[in-house]
Amino acid sequence: MVTQEQRKRQLAREKFLRQQQRRTAARRKARMRNSVIASVLGVILVGSLALYTSGVLKDDDKANASSETTPSASPSSKAPDPCEKPAAGKVKTATWKKEPAVTIDKSAKYTMKLATTCGDIDLALKASAAPHTVNSFDFLAGKGYFDHTKCHRLTTEGIYVLQCGDPTGTGTGGPGYEIPDENLKDKSLKGNVYPAGTVAMANQFDAQTGKGRNTGGSQFFLVYQDSQLPPNYTPFGTVSESGMKVLKKIAAAGAQAADPTTGNTAPNATVVINKATVTKS
Repeated sequence: MVTQEQRKRQLAREKFLRQQQRRTAARRKARMRNSVIASVLGVILVGSLALYTSGVLKDDDKANASSETTPSASPSSKAPDPCEKPAAGKVKTATWKKEPAVTIDKSAKYTMKLATTCGDIDLALKASAAPHTVNSFDFLAGKGYFDHTKCHRLTTEGIYVLQCGDPTGTGTGGPGYEIPDENLKDKSLKGNVYPAGTVAMANQFDAQTGKGRNTGGSQFFLVYQDSQLPPNYTPFGTVSESGMKVLKKIAAAGAQAADPTTGNTAPNATVVINKATVTKS
């Protein structure tokens, strides 16, 4: 007969095992979709300098080896939070099975306004060059999908980007559908550099295997300083001059140490998109 004490120990063991399984699943999912850019946690060599960037290694053994041999990005020095408290409201968790039909006017001009806790970031969108991407953002913004979401990642070494667009704030979330890569031969991308002011899509592309094309979702990144990256991430907009000032203010506050579960280096600044609006002009 099992005593009460033995039963308690058994339940405790089962609870521990369930927790471990959930953590393992979360780590695996984060590796699979923790995009800036999803060649994540890999090392890009520029000359003789190893630059820390992001990458997806789908093989668990390779991923484990990478985590052991690749240095994590060091946290920047802590600075005062330059941003205000987020507006009241809840993040929406809706998802969709299919990419919305492309209904934007490809010949028109579209802009996107990110009203953030740190200031407004205005974006000029490239509707004719990246119609699927701009159409998706028009759709999602209209549904309030980005409202009250945190920008969950700031990189301060090798590549210089702020990553946003994930309602879960972990780097693993998305709208449920995927959109194709577009505009990868944009004239602004020269010498494997995404220039400051670029707005581009995160995805799950793995440069080592060549797999993961056409896996964009809702996550995107804003480049605040020229960043060495191969042209694998849809450039679909540019940041306004005033928006760049906001980005640099966020970057100046630095980033936190990498989260042990997700690998994200969250900005020290409290960057929340209170409201995202796409406008046709």
